[in-house]
Amino acid sequence: MSGSPLVIVYHRQPLEEVTVDGKIHYRTNKSPNGIVPTLKSFFNHLGEEAGSWVAWKTFDPEVGVDFEKVVTVEDPFGDYRVSRLPLTKEQVESFYHVTSKEALWPILHSFPDRYRYDNVDWETFREVNRAFAEAAAEEVADDGLVWVHDYNLWLVPLYLRRIKPDVKIAFFHHTPFPGPDVFNVLPWRREIINSLLDCDLVGFHLPRYARNFAEVARSLMGATMGAAIPVDPALATPGMALSEPDVPEKVTFEGRDVLLGVAPVGCNASLVGSILATPENQDLQKQLLDELDGRRLIMTVGRTDYTKGMVESLCAFERLLERRPELIGKVKMLATSVRAAAQMTVYEGTQRDIEGLVGRINGRFSTLDWTPVVLFGQAIPFEKLVAYYAIADVCLTAPLRDGLNLVAKEYVASKAGNPGVLILSEFAGCAVELPQAMLTNPYSNRSLDNALDTALATPADEAAAAMAAMAKEVATYDLGHWAAVTRAQFTKIDRLRGQAPAEAAA
Repeated sequence: MSGSPLVIVYHRQPLEEVTVDGKIHYRTNKSPNGIVPTLKSFFNHLGEEAGSWVAWKTFDPEVGVDFEKVVTVEDPFGDYRVSRLPLTKEQVESFYHVTSKEALWPILHSFPDRYRYDNVDWETFREVNRAFAEAAAEEVADDGLVWVHDYNLWLVPLYLRRIKPDVKIAFFHHTPFPGPDVFNVLPWRREIINSLLDCDLVGFHLPRYARNFAEVARSLMGATMGAAIPVDPALATPGMALSEPDVPEKVTFEGRDVLLGVAPVGCNASLVGSILATPENQDLQKQLLDELDGRRLIMTVGRTDYTKGMVESLCAFERLLERRPELIGKVKMLATSVRAAAQMTVYEGTQRDIEGLVGRINGRFSTLDWTPVVLFGQAIPFEKLVAYYAIADVCLTAPLRDGLNLVAKEYVASKAGNPGVLILSEFAGCAVELPQAMLTNPYSNRSLDNALDTALATPADEAAAAMAAMAKEVATYDLGHWAAVTRAQFTKIDRLRGQAPAEAAA
């Protein structure tokens, strides 16, 4: 095999396995939303050459690897190869559920008090990252591009560069990236940054995260920053908690230039609109409104994670009912806190807190014909979720820290300029894109309380005007825009190397 011009390295497989008449078939993911379909869309630009995807798949070492390591998938994005890296449950538990979630995640989100070191097996983290790098090296052409996604694969560039010194490497962070004071809590900080400096391009959602990375690279490794360039005005509203007016275009280390890319992921606004327009969804929206029976609906949606602000949101709703008893029976909260995998014990306390709060609120305020909070512990199907968004009066999105937050964008896309109020944490990455939202500080009870009171009192015309402005931004800077900006960043790698832009990135 000559190798693929583009290899995407991501922990999730881009396919589903189904068994029909005893035979395994590989199908495209059922859910059309999310980042996976967008990543697969990059394969459309390869012409007749096939792309490759590297992900993990667990196996039982007592049974052995009982699946094909490399399969070819046919879906709307064309044919591409999927290399499934065999990992044991113990390896996944160590590198992903423990090291990534208990040590790396809290530092990335600026919660050093949540950092846990004792259970970390860094050698297993290295071992798994090395295996991902070896799998990618087997798939990529000598002059191809390997695009690595997210912090749990931080060391892949280091090992990949040793195997294939001339291959192009890009990396994208789907999380925040903290400044030196927080990042340097990690004892493996130099190893991590040294690996990222083996990339040709390191990408982030926001200019702030790119600047933080540059500062860390300078302070730890002595890297030098390139000239600062002005930030896209759509990401540079002054006065925002996460805004930056300019960002270094690159950092240089040991003679290697590493480009810094900024491109916040968007949502698929056109998909949301098409779903909401179907007769089935229109009927569902009417049914949900009938069930509300004139009550106002506040939504809060996220995963069970201490960074997501679900506890703070529930407490704010409880205080709302305490100080405004006239709202009892007239307003309802729908809370979706998708449970973490059973192996992620780090979130068990958060899950107990959320369930306890919902029980307390419902116990205090319920009446025979009204329950103030409905809690879903499983993900709501996307088609139903956007119907809820479309009828919700308020979406309370109050993460304590978030790399981006697509819930906010999906709510805006679902409202399509109709009245509705997005209460948005200043520390959600997308806040810099949506300054028309009702911004709040989730660390402040007073700020959250004021936001809820103001949201419920906002006249419909004002709410519609703000929502229309945000809807325009969300529709313009959608997933397609993110993909286009990213492809343009890939061409810069070739220019930096003095090559003609590769077809894979054109």
